[in-house]
Amino acid sequence: MLQDMKQRQFRRGRIKIPMFVVCVGLFLCFSNVNASIHEYRMEAFSPKSDAFFFHGGSEGLYASKLHEPTTDASSETKPSFKGKSIISFDPVTFVRPKETAKSHHQMQQNTGLVEAIILEVKDRARIGGSSLKSDAICCNKQLANQGFCNQGEVIIQHNPNNLGWPKRIKTFFQGDNEEAKMDVETVEINSTGMYYLYFMFCDPQLKGTLIKGRTVWKNPNGYLPGKMAPLMTFYGLMSLAYLVLGLAWFLRFVQFWKDIIHLHYHITLVIALGMCEMAVWYFEYSNFNSTGTRPMGITLWAVTFGSVKKTLSRLLLLVVSMGFGVVRPTLGGLTSKVVLLGLIYFIATEALELVEHLGNINDFSGKAKLVLVLPVAFLDACFILWIFSALSKTLEKLQMRRNLAKLELYRKFTNALAVSVLLSIAWIGFE
Repeated sequence: MLQDMKQRQFRRGRIKIPMFVVCVGLFLCFSNVNASIHEYRMEAFSPKSDAFFFHGGSEGLYASKLHEPTTDASSETKPSFKGKSIISFDPVTFVRPKETAKSHHQMQQNTGLVEAIILEVKDRARIGGSSLKSDAICCNKQLANQGFCNQGEVIIQHNPNNLGWPKRIKTFFQGDNEEAKMDVETVEINSTGMYYLYFMFCDPQLKGTLIKGRTVWKNPNGYLPGKMAPLMTFYGLMSLAYLVLGLAWFLRFVQFWKDIIHLHYHITLVIALGMCEMAVWYFEYSNFNSTGTRPMGITLWAVTFGSVKKTLSRLLLLVVSMGFGVVRPTLGGLTSKVVLLGLIYFIATEALELVEHLGNINDFSGKAKLVLVLPVAFLDACFILWIFSALSKTLEKLQMRRNLAKLELYRKFTNALAVSVLLSIAWIGFE
């Protein structure tokens, strides 16, 4: 008997250790995550055609609500960006190789050029020589002689309907300096859309140049990116909805407390987890909107609440479909399989949510989570198949026992479950 207990404890330990390692690993992977503040930590430029570029960020931005120049109430010279949508360079520094810097004289001026280019997604074709029937990105001598551009700069065809866009900001290296710092500059956004920021240079001698610093992206109502801005209102309304649902459930729970079974406690737990999840998400998004950075601890709690809620709700449907508390008092030998499926689903969902919420905050950053979406979708399919298979067997048992009341109840439950599954599939497709 003692030996069996030790073996069970050892098996539990083997399950807990991998879970702990996975959670700690994911926590450490995202320990330096930022939000609308994009940080660059000595990162390299990538070659493309005849240019070198670095992707500085991409986000959905709303048009500024205020267009006239404003100043802070406490200072006549300090500008205020309340009600404005901006991209701010705060600051950004370029570091070129020592060999390149030493090849120039100390008194020389403009010994290297790096350009920051901000554009809307619809203006991507205006970068490079595609409109000039050329594959070049940088302006060469021939195009410069024809007056289309300045030699050594990125070719930009400005939008006639939006003067000055795409926007170009130049930063020059001076003399034999290894570093060139951008001026602290703020670009105001006056048109709603998806915006890209690229840092580019055309001089082959600057190969190996690194970038450090940060840029701040801000919408008129706060720092939330465009795709996240409506979610703060959504989570606020969902918090109120869960509060009403929890209050109604509690009143019914107290009213019929003599008829309570174990499943009712599980339902109560799922509602409580949903309430906590929505409240924590609202607090997280509100803080994100105010400060521009995501509080990782709060985000981790919100993701965990959501993953536990999803897992428990699926397990609850599964055990009810198996007839737990109706045609069987326990699950018997199926308990370990149910727990194992729930454990795997929790780990997969937790990993997916962490990558989605603590990974790259660019609006176009879905490649990384594609690998994790497939296991979650497969596990959801396993739950659906097992639930309907178990329902079929439970209905057969009820028919054999001729328990008409419970049979009719299970038929209604099956119809409701089918509708909920269809709605879930539609919701997944919408997301």
